[in-house]
Amino acid sequence: MKGSEMTRGPIAIRTDFERVPAELVARASGYAASILADVAGRRGTMHGRIQGLQKSMRIAGPAFTVEVRPGDNLMMHAALAQAQPGDVIVVDGKGDLSCALTGFLMVSQAKAAHLGGFVIDAAVRDTEEICESGFPVFAAGANPNGPTKGLPGRVNWPVSVGGTTVHPGDLVVGDGDGVVVLPREQALQVVNAAQAKLDFEQSFLASLRQGDPRNGWVADSLRSLGVLAPGEAL
Repeated sequence: MKGSEMTRGPIAIRTDFERVPAELVARASGYAASILADVAGRRGTMHGRIQGLQKSMRIAGPAFTVEVRPGDNLMMHAALAQAQPGDVIVVDGKGDLSCALTGFLMVSQAKAAHLGGFVIDAAVRDTEEICESGFPVFAAGANPNGPTKGLPGRVNWPVSVGGTTVHPGDLVVGDGDGVVVLPREQALQVVNAAQAKLDFEQSFLASLRQGDPRNGWVADSLRSLGVLAPGEAL
């Protein structure tokens, strides 16, 4: 058995993986998830069912991935015992809403460990208390029923959460629109491109304030598709 990996039967827990740098996390946290998704090629976003418990919740950090059996949170407890400050625990809960995988007690534990937040493709509970705590939790729904704690899963293997592949160490950013995942190897390139996208949008908004409502690229695109004739304007 390798020192960085523990296996027993079908259970596999990995602890050694490369995280996206903290400096890059800090930079990415300054951009909207929509900006990052656009410059990432309009991909990497989780299904819209996964939302913050409050629209004001923001999340950014390296992914600490967990795969559980539907309705069982044993492997989340294993993750809480191993995650590092700033890590975002990202849980493939199979979209199951029949019971909650976490609640205020586990959120309190994560907050005490200075984790970056939870992203869970499943239900949670104690939502009012969680919102009051200020700890960011993004989930697919809520259910007061609690989970079982006795089925094996995996920690820090690739997972599918909200239809998006997440590898350990990927950059996870979430806000009021939802969650985007940037592959660790591409995160720097995407974040570097984000400012240019933001500058372009701010320039367009400035032109609107100056009384020019036109968006020049629309006519160009229509001409390239033959919808408008060469030289024809909207």
